[in-house]
Amino acid sequence: MDVECGVRLDVWLWAARFFKTRALAKQAIEGGRVKLDGAAGKPGKIVRPGTRLDVTRGEERFEIEVLAIAVRRGPASAAEGLYRETGASREARLAAAEERRLTRSDEAHPRSKPDKRARRLIRALGDIDAL
Repeated sequence: MDVECGVRLDVWLWAARFFKTRALAKQAIEGGRVKLDGAAGKPGKIVRPGTRLDVTRGEERFEIEVLAIAVRRGPASAAEGLYRETGASREARLAAAEERRLTRSDEAHPRSKPDKRARRLIRALGDIDAL
């Protein structure tokens, strides 16, 4: 494979460590969570330096520009050199993470896991929200 020309989108997302496997990258692309230059991408679309990607992973959204291409998955430090995230994207992502952290701290968490008796009671009650 001639890396000078480009690499498949799903392979690049995997090599840049946005997704743990190529299959997950392919699912995200087919699910419309990855946009290539503002348009819906396909897993086999060729990525070249200068390409702009919008990647949504869970609750995080990245707006990035491809700086380099890679076929193999390397260490995280090398993967960070493959792209550059826009400043607005980074600020929005960090602000959203902080907001999620603050709202999560208001929730009451149990002090420990339920014991055997409590687990049986939970199973017996089933889905309480359905009532």
